[in-house]
Amino acid sequence: MSLPNCPKCESAYVYQDQEMLICPECAFEWNPNDSGEEDAITLKDANGNLLAEGDKVTLIKDLKVKGSSQVLKIGTKASIKRFVDGDHDIDCKVDGVGDMMLKSKFVKKAS
Repeated sequence: MSLPNCPKCESAYVYQDQEMLICPECAFEWNPNDSGEEDAITLKDANGNLLAEGDKVTLIKDLKVKGSSQVLKIGTKASIKRFVDGDHDIDCKVDGVGDMMLKSKFVKKAS
């Protein structure tokens, strides 16, 4: 019987423990019979619009960059790369600055 690769790290060294499949490289466990949709992260911007990975967003207020004297000004544009769990829930690329983590409550979807 051939087992699928790990959905998190794509490792081929997956093994089965009762109904669960386990990846020894990243320690991810999943049930292959589940749809997997409950783990999807859904985020809304400050206006309540649903955000998706790849969306363009703009800042709705000036934000200080932690550990720096730099300030991101209102209206600064960013491109969402992915969503993550945690306080800063958007991993994005901010124009003129580079990669950064932002909170979804400080952005709005660009039109």
